[in-house]
Amino acid sequence: MNISITASAGLPAGGLARGAALIMASEFFLVCSGMVIKHLHGEVSNEQTVFFRNLFGLVLMLPWLWRSGGVQALKTSCLHLHFVRALTGVVAMSCMYYAWAHLPLAEAALLKQTMPFFVPIVAFFWVKERLSWHAIAAILLGFAGVVLVLNPTQEAGVFNVAVLAALAGAVLGGSTKVSIRRMRSGEEPARRVVFYFALFASLLSLVPAVLNWQPLHGAELGWLILLGAFATLAQLLLTAAYGHAPAGQLGPFSYSSVVSAALLGWLLWDETLTPLAVLGMCVIITAGVLVMMGQRGRA
Repeated sequence: MNISITASAGLPAGGLARGAALIMASEFFLVCSGMVIKHLHGEVSNEQTVFFRNLFGLVLMLPWLWRSGGVQALKTSCLHLHFVRALTGVVAMSCMYYAWAHLPLAEAALLKQTMPFFVPIVAFFWVKERLSWHAIAAILLGFAGVVLVLNPTQEAGVFNVAVLAALAGAVLGGSTKVSIRRMRSGEEPARRVVFYFALFASLLSLVPAVLNWQPLHGAELGWLILLGAFATLAQLLLTAAYGHAPAGQLGPFSYSSVVSAALLGWLLWDETLTPLAVLGMCVIITAGVLVMMGQRGRA
């Protein structure tokens, strides 16, 4: 059955295993990005980190712009959607980077994966997509898992603020996914979407970075370049993965980041998770898989 689906979609038969391997590699490098952000916390401001990440992406897109004919490749009728996507994306990135810096790696990685819960909700209100009872039940289950991870019985503090920041980043990340869907439905090329995001995101993140600038030394610059390399490699692997199998089939493998983040957090920072947080993680992963299964069935 899976072979016929991928073949009918123009994807290589038997590509699920390769796509899953690429997805897991992509998620691993995203966790590596979180490790760099956590390491730089206190030495480089969050605003600087976001700016340099976007600037690195913009530099990488310049060769494509040169090969594609320069300004002619940038003509678009969706400039307002590109700007909205960049604005929400920068805020989402700022929230997620704050979470990476202040939360245990595994919890930050998991809360990033709550984005699938918010995509159907945003799509329901923005583009009037139908929200099935199956999706509603899975989303409610996911929120119950978030409550377990949040652990409202513990003392309020930075931890709770970081969790809320991660959830805000997931909501805004869901909005960017829906904006991409609207642009791609209008035949907007993927590389143009990526270029405009890098351009607007660099401009939007510049002012906060200047206002919160901290002196940078050679070591910090090296780590920022490494962050850009990890994030870019993760994006390239993610793009390659979707060339082997449909997104609905590959989605559940993205939760491998939670396992690698838990192991790396334990090895590098001696981070441990409470039994309640582990239970919440299991609930969120189950709900996320259910949401993706529902999206695959609708497709």
